[in-house]
Amino acid sequence: MPTYTITELSREFDITPRAIRFYEDQGLLSPKRDGAGGRNRVYAARERTRLKLTLRGKRLGLTLSEIKSLVDMYDTPKDSAPQLELFLEVLARHREHLEQQREDIEVTLAEISAHEEECRRLLSSGQLSDHAAVAGQKD
Repeated sequence: MPTYTITELSREFDITPRAIRFYEDQGLLSPKRDGAGGRNRVYAARERTRLKLTLRGKRLGLTLSEIKSLVDMYDTPKDSAPQLELFLEVLARHREHLEQQREDIEVTLAEISAHEEECRRLLSSGQLSDHAAVAGQKD
């Protein structure tokens, strides 16, 4: 069975060893210890898969607690229905959050467009005094 060092995993997934240790602290990874005093972390294929799932969850924007719930189900018996149902719930919540963000962004972009249009109108009208053009500056 293949094993990996923290350095190998950090290179493979382009993350820092510190990030991997953080995921370990959060209970997402549980490497075996080897060497004098158990100083060396040894990651099995299971831990590599858990790290891969964790990073995938992060890319989706899931919280660490959501990721942990889903990744922990990876170790449960082969009945995947509860895992899929939980994943659907998490995705629905995340979709709702992203749709709200998109709505907020669209409102903000519309406001920016209105301000840009007003600025262009004022500039093209030629009605600005030098003082108005540098509003906020002291003479």
